[in-house]
Amino acid sequence: MMPDCTLRRATAADQQAILDIYNDAVLHSTATFDLEPRTWEEHQWWFDEHRPPYEVVVAVVGNTVTGWGSLSPFRAKPGYRFTAQDSIYVHEHFRGRGIGAALLERLIEAARQNGFHSIVALIDGGNEVSVRLHERFGFGHVGRFPEVGFKFGRWLDVVHMQKMLE
Repeated sequence: MMPDCTLRRATAADQQAILDIYNDAVLHSTATFDLEPRTWEEHQWWFDEHRPPYEVVVAVVGNTVTGWGSLSPFRAKPGYRFTAQDSIYVHEHFRGRGIGAALLERLIEAARQNGFHSIVALIDGGNEVSVRLHERFGFGHVGRFPEVGFKFGRWLDVVHMQKMLE
């Protein structure tokens, strides 16, 4: 990770930067299958839903949020309460500097501390960088759903990966 980068739990003051990074991914990548930028109101609801045991973490260089990661509910039904889903987004100007790895490492640590049994990642099948990152941290491949997403005029696969924490 960049030597001047710090990780910390996100605060309300970070919300605009988190939203900007996310909406850039919506418009320019298949990291998310959202097709329209998230509104401020939708983002506020999303942020408020990430109370413990869920979490949002930011990577900061100077005063700039350079990336963020989250632990979110995997599914709404109570039987899934011990599984979290991770998400990681890094600002385009800061990619390739270890920020994504640092965020994932922090999320795994937080998941353990917060009592989760496993973490799942649902990744665009063409996002080899994210797949390799998750493999590096011990996530295994548990499945692939072919052509379940459609964005930018093409069908997209989703790779399912999982890390057991206990």
